[in-house]
Amino acid sequence: MPGLFMRLVDQQREPCHFFVNGTPCTARLGDTIMTALLTLNEHLRLTEFTGSPRAGFCLMGACQDCLVLQENGERVRACSTLLQENMRFVIPGQNR
Repeated sequence: MPGLFMRLVDQQREPCHFFVNGTPCTARLGDTIMTALLTLNEHLRLTEFTGSPRAGFCLMGACQDCLVLQENGERVRACSTLLQENMRFVIPGQNR
């Protein structure tokens, strides 16, 4: 399944490896978590209330729509947090 975002620039930046539901994935150093996840998938997470897909709302860290769950149980704002090597996310409803 193609992602919601398509990378048009900065394709030569160093890779950054991370995991979604245990599956290894690759983004680019300097990507936010949101960018990394949405280049791979059509949504960031499913809402806890209705199960509908969410992909962020304000895109500047003011709301909580982009919160994603790390494997260690910590929630982070995907829109304003830079991806770090070997981060691990648990995202129900996503194959990777």
